[in-house]
Amino acid sequence: MSNEEQAAFWNGPVGVRWAARGDRSDYRLANIHRALMDFAAPKAGEDVLDIGCGCGASTLELAEAVKPGRVTGVDISAPMLETARAQDGADAVSFVLADASTYAFLQTYDLIFSRFGVMFFADPVTAFAHIREGLKPGGRLAFCAWCAQEENEWIVRPTEAAGFALPPVEPQAPGQFAFADGARVQDILKRAGFREVLFDKREIDVMLGDTIAEAADETLNSGALLRLTAMLDDAARDAIRVRLVDLMSGHGSHNGISLPGRCWFFHAR
Repeated sequence: MSNEEQAAFWNGPVGVRWAARGDRSDYRLANIHRALMDFAAPKAGEDVLDIGCGCGASTLELAEAVKPGRVTGVDISAPMLETARAQDGADAVSFVLADASTYAFLQTYDLIFSRFGVMFFADPVTAFAHIREGLKPGGRLAFCAWCAQEENEWIVRPTEAAGFALPPVEPQAPGQFAFADGARVQDILKRAGFREVLFDKREIDVMLGDTIAEAADETLNSGALLRLTAMLDDAARDAIRVRLVDLMSGHGSHNGISLPGRCWFFHAR
């Protein structure tokens, strides 16, 4: 999918749906987000760019961490940025509708940060070379990207419980799992001019719901299962929900219902 096609995709019905469910996405990724913030280590007074900021929660948290520094969130989805600009505290940051691979940097940044926002470039080497130009000398890049689909139990196990096979993923094609090969991404970053490129695989629980019923409903009505069950009647979807409830019943804790996710954390200068 080209960068232009990605923009059309995220400004169409998918972007509208994500904008309406931004709080659910933030809930789902809360554990990963906390770990990524620690990994990126934003500091007071720094200027930060948040790539793929979506509905703005990560941008606002970065702003709190770097006060009195400045934070800019950039995303290609107008519906999600509309939600971001309506958040409490949004007047303290800047939100920009733009493609990060061509964004005209108005300043240089100490930190460029992204939570699952950089796997969609048609030409990742060129994109990251451009992104590098937005960093101050010695500035750093920190982001996370999903490991392979089959390594992510939060996707695999509900799909199997529902009686489906995992939908195929074209290796290295722009999308959710484009950066599943950590060594390949390290090479991309080096070819783009970054140095001290480090990457680390993390297993972190993905939150699915506060209760078993909520986790089953959320899983059925999002991601792969939403697409796979779209044409089924209510009776068939109810039968799948029962199987998901059975699955979720074995994965509760005082924090809610979760299943393991696996992602890469990348750091470069």
